[in-house]
Amino acid sequence: MKLNTLFALAAVTGATMACASGSATMSSQSPSPATSASAATGEWVNLIDPKLTAWRGYKEQTVPAGWQVVNGDLNKKLSVNDLITKNEYGDFELEWEWKLPPGGNAGVFYRGDESDSKIYWTAPEYQLLDDARHEDGKSRLTAAGSAYALYPSPAGHVKNAGEWNSSRIVARGPHIEHWLNGVKVVEYEQGSPDWAAKKKASKFNDYPKYGTLSRGVIGIQGDHEGELSIRRMRIRTLP
Repeated sequence: MKLNTLFALAAVTGATMACASGSATMSSQSPSPATSASAATGEWVNLIDPKLTAWRGYKEQTVPAGWQVVNGDLNKKLSVNDLITKNEYGDFELEWEWKLPPGGNAGVFYRGDESDSKIYWTAPEYQLLDDARHEDGKSRLTAAGSAYALYPSPAGHVKNAGEWNSSRIVARGPHIEHWLNGVKVVEYEQGSPDWAAKKKASKFNDYPKYGTLSRGVIGIQGDHEGELSIRRMRIRTLP
């Protein structure tokens, strides 16, 4: 099935889902679990609560040891299995804040599944990086905010290691946007000839399913060494 057909089917399916009430705003109170029904209303749904009820490990049924929530912040200190959402998302807006130590490296994945050994073989990645001290920061294709290895982000927008950054992903059909600290740093059309050429030139060319899903899980990379902190992560489904 062609990619644009998949997007059309996903949009029709999303439009006919029943609506239910959910958590509309981020607050200091414990957020409700991120259910498909609450996200379908277009209201913001918090993704981080003390028990991480919205998450599980990649190819696991529970949250891996090593991930913890402290004072509302999701943290990991060592290499640990990636997290993925229990629910899948098609057209959505995702917001979060993140910080890394010097030389830190992580990522947020979207529209992925568990059909391969790692989520990054199916899901595009929003790169989280300390550009100044990590080797990947030498190339804009793998720097903070990039669509990892496909679309570069401009320099000068990521904050110093140890400081909080704000990020946003907007996915509407094939149209994808990456935002970093209030600036749109990446914009592309999934499945377009330009995207196909960039995929072919990357390591993802050997993985046919990469970037072809119209809906899938959100993932947080944990398998790199070092610390990662994420807070105020929320999502809403777009009409």
